[in-house]
Amino acid sequence: MARKVTYWVTTGLLAAMSLLAAFTYLSGSPEAVQGFTHVGYPQQLRIILGVAKPLGGIALIVPGFPILKEWAYAGFTFAWISALVAHSLAHDGGMAFSPLILLVLLVVSYVTRPESRRRRAESAASKGL
Repeated sequence: MARKVTYWVTTGLLAAMSLLAAFTYLSGSPEAVQGFTHVGYPQQLRIILGVAKPLGGIALIVPGFPILKEWAYAGFTFAWISALVAHSLAHDGGMAFSPLILLVLLVVSYVTRPESRRRRAESAASKGL
C-alpha cells in the first residue's frame, strides 16, 4: 500500500509541476523568458517544452499506454538533466539543483510503478520469465 501511495504522490506532483511549467512557458511569463535567455536556450525551446511537458504529465497519469509512459519518463529525464547542466553552467547556485529534485521524484515514480503501468516484457523479466 505504501508503494502505491508513494507512486501516486510522486507521479501526481510531477504531473502538476509539468502543467504549471507549461502554463508558465506558454503564457510567456517574463520569468520564463528571462530564464531561458539566462541559460542560453532559444525561446523556441520554451514553446516546445510548453507543449511537451503537459503531454508527458498526462501520459504518466492516464491508464494504459505503457510504451508512451516510458517515453514520457525518458523525455522528462533528458529535459531535467539538460536543465541541471544549463543552470550549473550559468552559475545559478542552489537554483541549479531544482531539476535534481524533480529527477529524484521521477526516479521514485518510475521505481514504484505498479505492474499494471509497466511494459509486459519488463513485467515478465521482473518475474524471472
